[in-house]
Amino acid sequence: MFNNKEAIKNKIIYRSQYRGTKEMDILMSSFVKSIIDNLNYNELEELNLFVDLDDRELQKIKNQQPHNYSFRKELIDSFVSFKE
Repeated sequence: MFNNKEAIKNKIIYRSQYRGTKEMDILMSSFVKSIIDNLNYNELEELNLFVDLDDRELQKIKNQQPHNYSFRKELIDSFVSFKE
């Protein structure tokens, strides 16, 4: 499980840095780095799905606009309140 956990962490970190827009790259990579070491494997899987959302959807979430995603409240709240 350790190798799987490290592999998914590496994937998430890489994906968070190369998203699309430079602004979201910076925001997501900073956000991911701030929380990734405190997550268990299931939470990492959820973060992996979250990081794969497109920039427009993440911006909606960040701006607290309605969205159709069922991520944990803690993940959404930490993203919304995150300041670079």
